[in-house]
Amino acid sequence: MKLLEQIKENACKCNKRIVLPEGTEERTLKAANTILAEGLAQLILIGNPAEIEKKAKELELSYISRAAIIDPQQHARKEAYADLLVELRKSKGMTKEEALKLVTDPLYLATLMIKSGDADGEVAGAINATGDVLRPAFQIVKTEPGISVVSGAFLLLTEKPEFGENGLLVVADCAVHPDPTAEELAQIAVVTARTAKSIAKIEPRVAMLSFSTKGSAKHEMVDKVVQATELAKQMAPELMIDGELQADTALVPSVGNLKAPGSPVAGKANVLVFPTLEVGNISYKLVQRIAGIEAIGPVLQGMAAPINDLSRGCSVSDIVNLVAITVNQAAGLTK
Repeated sequence: MKLLEQIKENACKCNKRIVLPEGTEERTLKAANTILAEGLAQLILIGNPAEIEKKAKELELSYISRAAIIDPQQHARKEAYADLLVELRKSKGMTKEEALKLVTDPLYLATLMIKSGDADGEVAGAINATGDVLRPAFQIVKTEPGISVVSGAFLLLTEKPEFGENGLLVVADCAVHPDPTAEELAQIAVVTARTAKSIAKIEPRVAMLSFSTKGSAKHEMVDKVVQATELAKQMAPELMIDGELQADTALVPSVGNLKAPGSPVAGKANVLVFPTLEVGNISYKLVQRIAGIEAIGPVLQGMAAPINDLSRGCSVSDIVNLVAITVNQAAGLTK
């Protein structure tokens, strides 16, 4: 079974509530119709109900009636969400008047629904910039316990089953944090392993990548990866994690046996953690464009609840797939 098919099948079993704050946007509505038809999630659409119903009728989207539709201007929980926002942001001087205005913003409303337990995850970004999607997420939902940094993972699907997990690699950070400290890099390793488990359903073997393997080079950048490896092991001693490893040492058995004999990860890593965003972003784009490897993501990780950001050039299928991924993330966080 292909990975996306597996992700969708798992999503159907989870019955999670995903909020789509761009509920009047055409691609979002078409995706919502498919999601509801396939039973991938319970959906909450935020937007003017009359506009949503009119567009659904024009586009012949017969399953939209199965979604919960919330009018951001006026709904039963408006006062309660405003009070919650005041409480969460009182140290920043938030007033009730300001909060009542903000809860009419679909992106703030979506995150408040998640914080209140009225939704399990969010997908947005079809018509909103990444910063606008993430700002309320950072302010309201925040990061999960023990994690201070948000990162972005990609699922790389290759045609070569000898690499990773039958051709699947989960890699990070490729999208968010430019230059993590050793402590932050350790956190990225741990949450990326969790992403591999919750979305790809694989037992993670995590390689902390560097230009050095086990002391073959000396540099402060290598020292950071060595320290991050030890911190990650302390954070999650149950994980198979090793470093510092060069990419070929992590992926090729013969090289792994030669350069890091006895390592539980070398030569068979299925999770790759890059030392900086620069390395991660360049690497995934190179293999995507030159080698034709399929890259699914970015999947945001480290949040207390899954909130994922779309490209504004996304397709309907991109939205469907990201909702299915978000459902799997939500299920993983509740275990």
